[in-house]
Amino acid sequence: MNNAFNESVLDGLKQSYRGKVRNVYEVDNDRLLIISSDRISCFDHILPTLIPEKGKILTRISVFWFNYLKDIMDNHLIATDTKDPVVSKFIGANLMQELKDRIMLVKKAKRMDIECIVRGYLSGSAWKEYQKSGSICGIKLPPGLKESEKLPQVLFTPSTKAQDGQHDINITEKEAEKVVDGLLPGVSGAELVKKVKEKSIKLYKKASEYALSKGIIISDTKFEFGIDNGEIILIDEIFTPDSSRFWDKEKYSSGGAQPNFDKQFVRDYLISINWDKQPPVPELTEDIVRKTRERYIEAERRLCG
Repeated sequence: MNNAFNESVLDGLKQSYRGKVRNVYEVDNDRLLIISSDRISCFDHILPTLIPEKGKILTRISVFWFNYLKDIMDNHLIATDTKDPVVSKFIGANLMQELKDRIMLVKKAKRMDIECIVRGYLSGSAWKEYQKSGSICGIKLPPGLKESEKLPQVLFTPSTKAQDGQHDINITEKEAEKVVDGLLPGVSGAELVKKVKEKSIKLYKKASEYALSKGIIISDTKFEFGIDNGEIILIDEIFTPDSSRFWDKEKYSSGGAQPNFDKQFVRDYLISINWDKQPPVPELTEDIVRKTRERYIEAERRLCG
């Protein structure tokens, strides 16, 4: 725990946003500096316990994917090196090592206020919704599917982008169109959603094929998009253990929960101790911290080498 990182204070930069994991600073009108902490959140709450090096792992994995997938979609990444001239003048020599692998200098985009979720397998909230209605986000599915079963086709299932402490809500594509309508002058909400749906599915398919070759099934994932100079770009993080479900290919078997390399391990622990998902938020045990960290490290090892 001595190596865990929570907060950052940068001289000369205004912190514009403190997220569940990331601290975001205004560099100028066109750029932001994002620093990934070792915080972890579950059920819309930040846990009081840190996961050492988690922020570094998330950043390195995201940078890997941003580069691997840039042929499909441009992204907000400008630089990740603490020695970058723009970055170094703000972090100072005393923070160079501490912030190494935690920072991303990015384009400042206008965010689309929807979560773009892509699902290849039936799990999580989608499994719960399917059990109740036989559908997900208004998309009717065949009867008799099992938990964690591979879906007949890859699905795009958007949700709301909730404020901190509130729940994201699954919505239909039509509802998503209303949320983003007017965000880009001359482009309708329907056109925007069609574009991000098409890109999201392409991103998922290419990443899934690669991950499968490394022994990981990507069950589902989420993307965030923004508008930069009239173009849609990827922002935030992509295909990390925080934003995706990573399953062990060798141990996969539909019909229940799967051995994983992601945040689901922590969710399962919190469910096992019967936490009511309301404050006070419980601490994680040393054993859970260690095993969570090991899962994140294994995900990075398999995906990035």
